[in-house]
Amino acid sequence: MRAPGTAMRRFLGPLLCLLALRLPASSGAAARGLDVASYRERVRAMFYHAYEHYLESAFPYDELRPLTCDGQDTWGSFSLTLIDALDTLLILGNVSEFQRVVNVLQEGVDFDIDVNASVFETNIRVVGGLLSAHLLSRKAGVEVEAGWPCSGPLLRMAEEAARKLLPAFQTPTGMPYGTVNLLHGVNPGETPVTCTAGIGTFIVEFATLSHLTGDPVFEDVARKALKALWKNRSDIGLVGNHIDVITAKWVAQDAGIGAGVDSYFEYLVKGAILLQDKELMSMFLEYNKAIKNYTKFDDWYLWVQMYKGTVSMPVFQSLEAYWPGLQSLIGDVDNAMRTFLNYYTVWKQFGGLPEFYNIPQGYTVDKREGYPLRPELIESAMYLYRATRDPTLLELGRDAVESIEKISKVDCGFATIKDLRDHRLDNRMESFFLAETIKYLYLLFDPDNFIHNDGSDFDVVVTPYGECVLNAGGYIFNTEAHPIDPAALHCCRKRREEQWEVEDLMREFYSRKKTKKFTLKRAPDHGEGENAKDSQDASSEKAGEKRNSKKSSYSLLSCPSQSFNSKLAVLGQVFLDNT
Repeated sequence: MRAPGTAMRRFLGPLLCLLALRLPASSGAAARGLDVASYRERVRAMFYHAYEHYLESAFPYDELRPLTCDGQDTWGSFSLTLIDALDTLLILGNVSEFQRVVNVLQEGVDFDIDVNASVFETNIRVVGGLLSAHLLSRKAGVEVEAGWPCSGPLLRMAEEAARKLLPAFQTPTGMPYGTVNLLHGVNPGETPVTCTAGIGTFIVEFATLSHLTGDPVFEDVARKALKALWKNRSDIGLVGNHIDVITAKWVAQDAGIGAGVDSYFEYLVKGAILLQDKELMSMFLEYNKAIKNYTKFDDWYLWVQMYKGTVSMPVFQSLEAYWPGLQSLIGDVDNAMRTFLNYYTVWKQFGGLPEFYNIPQGYTVDKREGYPLRPELIESAMYLYRATRDPTLLELGRDAVESIEKISKVDCGFATIKDLRDHRLDNRMESFFLAETIKYLYLLFDPDNFIHNDGSDFDVVVTPYGECVLNAGGYIFNTEAHPIDPAALHCCRKRREEQWEVEDLMREFYSRKKTKKFTLKRAPDHGEGENAKDSQDASSEKAGEKRNSKKSSYSLLSCPSQSFNSKLAVLGQVFLDNT
């Protein structure tokens, strides 16, 4: 690893502050007799039991049906479990299978198919999974092409999938339809009613795609959708559950943090951290005030009427269990732990989280007694353990392993629990079991995983646009637990204002060179062809001629200029400057 130059150090400063601190290991877990290494290996074995049976019995279908040992397509016929499991393979250290699957996906996945696909699910599972795998390819030993991470087969696949979703955003409000046909676009009779999460869960994947490809359309539509929801919040600062994307009229007016809304709030926070964006964070903080004022009772969060704030459903939904983890990302660890412990009591009561739990009655809700092996409570435990090292969080992981193995494990994988009261099973294993549940469990028990890198180790990669830092940690998980390296967003400087910024600096260097004698270390530019293709800003022809002339076949800058707002994060606490 080479020492970074001044500009690179300027880039590393804000990035390293985003990393969770690597705290000294607590003796609490050992004192309670929890063998972390043993549970980590049990989680690994769980993964392979499910993954190998998917390959044997279900591939190339989307999902495994573990009770009948066969497969089914669910979200669009993409071999979805394979895409969703790809980055988990690397987190478990299996580089050879990662490499094999990359080749399988390149040869076998086709998005030019006459299929009606969920815009939301295709984004978080397919686009997110491919982007994550693309950014992890070099670490997994894949031979990447020249210009990586600004180019590559998995990136092109992610871009192709995302472009299939763009017709859904062509509405008067900018809020997308919920379903799109991958071959024909939005069907003429498609319902205009979409859930809030289905509108506000694109900024992580789409902004990453825009930054890597240089095409702003993805980030633009994602931002427009986010702002449309913000514009249509109620006078008391809440959003409902479903909205008409044509008229912007709220169809379902229940406000809460759970199903139908959840990842909208998640992506405001994660988008703010990923993009260092004050506006997104301020939007979330305003929502957070309203959520505390109207929905929070004794560290539970209820559902209320979005205009009046009156309680409409006194229930806890299993999907809400992501909230303590999100609270930890903004530094609200004490409140996060109290809410987490409430949710953990429900887990202990049933050996899992029922989809709906009636808080006053302390029991499941009729026809909502199932547990489809969701990851949200384990996800929160992983985040909170990184922040606190509280051994209670490891105990949740232990309980999850024991419960899932005892109740859900069958000969051909792990089956959805249809009813937590009597442990009846359903013939389905959702792809998120391998993408999220197993991944968060493994990371909870693997404190030294590369995902937890504290910035002490990183790679400096030469791109067609200069040098950039990768694999320094601070990964942002999308809502399907696909990790995105935030540093990668600063590797592919194609945007017009960034080209101007670099050109201004280059002109400054040229002018200094005429008047002063000094030496610059020059980083070799291995991407002349790529540079020529993407330098379409004609605002400075002379600078462009100098940059592409034989005399300047080597870059004068060791890395592209890094534009950052001054923002820090310690243990997940995000501090916004007021400048």
